[in-house]
Amino acid sequence: MSGMKLTDLYGPIKTELKKVEDILAERLGGKDRGVMSEINRYLLSAKGKRLRPALAILSARASSKRQSSVSIRPLVRLASALELTHMASLVHDDVIDKSDLRHNRPTINSKWGDDVSVAVGDYLYSEAFSLISDCGNPDIIACISPAIRAMCEGELIQVCERENLELLKHSYVVIVKKKTAALFAASCHAGSMLTSEDPCVRDSLRKYGLNFGIAFQMRDDCMDLIGEVRALGKAPGADFKMGELTLPVLKLLSQKKDNGHIISLLKQTGDVRAFKKIRERFINSGALVKAREEISRYVDKAKNNLNVLAGSCFKENLLALADYVNDDLKSYDNSR
Repeated sequence: MSGMKLTDLYGPIKTELKKVEDILAERLGGKDRGVMSEINRYLLSAKGKRLRPALAILSARASSKRQSSVSIRPLVRLASALELTHMASLVHDDVIDKSDLRHNRPTINSKWGDDVSVAVGDYLYSEAFSLISDCGNPDIIACISPAIRAMCEGELIQVCERENLELLKHSYVVIVKKKTAALFAASCHAGSMLTSEDPCVRDSLRKYGLNFGIAFQMRDDCMDLIGEVRALGKAPGADFKMGELTLPVLKLLSQKKDNGHIISLLKQTGDVRAFKKIRERFINSGALVKAREEISRYVDKAKNNLNVLAGSCFKENLLALADYVNDDLKSYDNSR
């Protein structure tokens, strides 16, 4: 599926995604002309991937035996809440990581300051929970709340243990599951809750989201090291600058080739030359190949989780989304 765009995969659910955009505009547009309204308009204009809403909608559709029976209102409100939750986490992440750029433009914290950014993130979370409560299904709240707690736990572990190399070596996947994959899993799980009573179907979608989310974050960690500003929408090397141990570095260290020098380079977090040396080693040493293989394993797990579903265009697009995760790393693989 090389060259495939997310918008191509969103085709069958474009009506629902348009309603999500309308809800986001309604919630964040507002009539107030103050700073809050200005910030909300700025957030809306970023136009992110809308991946979590798409996964929730596709999961709901793929789980349903009768498409005509799918209730659109709770589904699009759930999807909107998931996007607001994701937006809130990004605003807070940018403060923690001291990021200046996202979606190829200044971050909220670089324009309005850290104090405003923290408050904005909290506000977005409150809007998300307001929408979730409107879904009229307490099981949805019970599904999403633990995911948000896990996101916070993952961030805390990563921030508090940055200097603990040995712990991070063994905790990387745990952090990824909590910080990123938990919300993907909840998105798919909650979507299926709205259209299926079958616990096997619901759990299969949850597992799909979990494995998809792990693969997605691993891919994101690799792109942070080897990607370009234009593709990333932000400056590469954020993890390196913050001293975070991610998949590409773990794969480098696992080769046990000159690890002392690699660790020395990793400690030079403010040195552009050190970053470039780590980048070159990752691409040229075979570590990138190993990273792609690891990502592919989780992609395959995610796809296999969908075997329980009946055939549909929605299932096919969930399968294609899993393939999309690993697609853009291929151009950097010197072994091909």
